[in-house]
Amino acid sequence: MFFVLKALCLAVYALAIAGAAGLLPVGLAGSMPTIALVMLMVHAVELLVMFKHVKRYPGPLAVSVLLTMLFGLLHWKPLADAAQKG
Repeated sequence: MFFVLKALCLAVYALAIAGAAGLLPVGLAGSMPTIALVMLMVHAVELLVMFKHVKRYPGPLAVSVLLTMLFGLLHWKPLADAAQKG
């Protein structure tokens, strides 16, 4: 399930880039960058609020921050669940 949701996040970002480059119809080109920006803002708030879980990532902290900015709770929630179990 997380895979599908992560793919949808990436699709929103890809469509936002395509819209900014003028590759989408006018209706989508205006809304997709806005949707992607709102997603990034929500994920930035998540990063601040859930940083204790974000830093549990076994790799570099910068990678965990990037993954949180891209995917939000789809990245940090499994880390929080693993910490709660262990």
